[in-house]
Amino acid sequence: MSRLKKNVEDYIINRFTMAILPSEDRMSSVIYELNDLLHVEQRPIDVIEQSCRYFGSSYHGRKEGTRDLMGVTHKPPIVIDPANAIYFFPTTSSTRPQCIWLSHSYVKKHSKTANNATIVTFTNGEELTVNMSIGSFENQFYRTAQLRTIISSRIENEQRKMEMLLMPKGESKFSQLYEQIIREIQRYS
Repeated sequence: MSRLKKNVEDYIINRFTMAILPSEDRMSSVIYELNDLLHVEQRPIDVIEQSCRYFGSSYHGRKEGTRDLMGVTHKPPIVIDPANAIYFFPTTSSTRPQCIWLSHSYVKKHSKTANNATIVTFTNGEELTVNMSIGSFENQFYRTAQLRTIISSRIENEQRKMEMLLMPKGESKFSQLYEQIIREIQRYS
């Protein structure tokens, strides 16, 4: 990566976060954003924990949620922010200092290297070599897709229930009439 790193003290994962890597000293992180490269004075797991808390949970709570929804206990993917569909998955156990966290949304493609690692290509064209087998990467990637599907489905079901509550069957004619009256009133006001 040829971009210059910006130094920041702490960091909250956002819609532009693509990956969180441990720095060489493993006590800080390198964060790939869509258009920036950041050096953060926090370990990757601390960035994950702080971001989960920012969005109303804890890392432990997010892991428990994944376990309850999917039964995954080893290297579980997590939702950081369901409202903005921000999902991350780890490359190894989160307790290992070399663990890298990848945003599911930004992975465009992946391929195997000669030494059994995986090259991840992000949606902006940047590449990152991850020290994990292609099979392990695909397992993590597809687990995260499954988690996204489950949570998205539940959110959509709740939205449908709310719509039905706000506009019970048979009331759509009344709603249309009401909207037409409001438009007429506004037109003459």
